[in-house]
Amino acid sequence: MGESYQLNVELQPSEVIMRIKEGMTQRSELLYEELNDLGNGRMIGTLIYERFYFRSRNQAALVIIVDNLRGTGSNVRLIPAGASQGLVLKMDWGAGQSFASTVEEILEDYVVK
Repeated sequence: MGESYQLNVELQPSEVIMRIKEGMTQRSELLYEELNDLGNGRMIGTLIYERFYFRSRNQAALVIIVDNLRGTGSNVRLIPAGASQGLVLKMDWGAGQSFASTVEEILEDYVVK
């Protein structure tokens, strides 16, 4: 299994998705978006972005899953993928972590520690 990152924020999923979309640079292309209202104030949303990285000479994807199923605020999961070149040696030269850190920076003022 690959790397993933997780953070909790004091925003609802719809607000998290809005802030990420507003904060992502033009270098990142939004490939997919959904937000599902499960009733009783519970929501789960997904964003999928793609970005080209010169270090790895490859496209990298970032899957972002946001939900508020465990109480107040939202849990945000960041799953980078596809940034490595090789079939055997999967080195992304930090592209996945860099892509995930973009979202962490966008949400840093709302992170619950």
